[in-house]
Amino acid sequence: MKSPLDCAALNAAIENVHRAGMPGLFAEVRDSDQVWRGAAGVADVVTGRPVTADMRHRVGSITKTFTAAAVLQQVESGRIGLDAPIGRYLPKLVPGERGDAITVRMLLNHTSGLAEYLPYAYPSLKAYPALADTGPQSLDDHRLTRFDPADLIEMGVTAPAVGTPGGTPGGTPGVYSNTNYLLLAHLLEQVTGTPAERYITRNVIERAGLRDTELPTGPYVDGPHSQLYEAWFGMIDPPRDYSVYDMSWVGPSASLISTVTDLNHFFGMLLAGEIVSPSSLAQMQRTVPVVSQEGRTIDYGLGLHPMEAPGQGTFWGHGGTVWGGGALAMTRADGKRQMSVAVNLQRWNRLDSSGRPQPHPIDDALVTLYRVAMYG
Repeated sequence: MKSPLDCAALNAAIENVHRAGMPGLFAEVRDSDQVWRGAAGVADVVTGRPVTADMRHRVGSITKTFTAAAVLQQVESGRIGLDAPIGRYLPKLVPGERGDAITVRMLLNHTSGLAEYLPYAYPSLKAYPALADTGPQSLDDHRLTRFDPADLIEMGVTAPAVGTPGGTPGGTPGVYSNTNYLLLAHLLEQVTGTPAERYITRNVIERAGLRDTELPTGPYVDGPHSQLYEAWFGMIDPPRDYSVYDMSWVGPSASLISTVTDLNHFFGMLLAGEIVSPSSLAQMQRTVPVVSQEGRTIDYGLGLHPMEAPGQGTFWGHGGTVWGGGALAMTRADGKRQMSVAVNLQRWNRLDSSGRPQPHPIDDALVTLYRVAMYG
């Protein structure tokens, strides 16, 4: 019987991403009981140490799926109302009329209208589309800064709103913002009496049996891992290693460390209704249009977003980036086909004169890898 996994095509596709300019990347693809793991390139451009498929990695906003699952567990227990106003729980953090208008669901699906705090915490960085006015200085300034999440939330809440809570009919309802998920972490702490990191660890990470996944407390990645190279749109040349970094700037919004194997295991369990109930999963898969940090409009649920694969149906998962690293994890709705990919370079696209990121060979090579991984 022919294997549904074309290992030769997967090996070629991952090698082509490395050849296109990615220092190193690694991946795991599953089809029912069959598993392919692959790696290409180096974990350290100085020593030439190779990447391996079992490395631990900063996976960025994939963390949001874990945090969303933890919130949905508390919705199931009756401690949180999905459509209750956040002001009921956190009146000091989101005071007044906004606290009454913004619901827990709006935080989960980025339709709160709350701004991203990042440009205020990192003054030299600018968000899309003002990338031409940006610079990487803040990345070095804050390498070991210990941010107070309440301060970051205040930056996002007091910044000019980016939309109306819940969106406007016929308009683009949502704008992606880490402020939303730092508020959700505070909400978890408020209703459980436990720090959000500890609650998520006990009730999501350990519940899923993930042995190489953690929300870090310090700036280091423990165990075998790659260096993480940030190019900041060609302004850092050669790209600089940011693998040692205090992740309090994102916390339970994007600080997770995991492996491609653990990510596939987690999303497989989530879509099987084993992390949250089937009815909660159905809520997570109700999507709205949201403008991503790259300026693209995507469909977004509650910590999940879909990707359509021709002839294969819908895949669900999340992507994420940190300074120098990134990952994408997608699982088909039936749970049988899965893909997790991790890369050790970020923002490789240089900007044109108007500040728009220019195409790079890595872009097409990654799309090809995702295509081969998801549907051959």
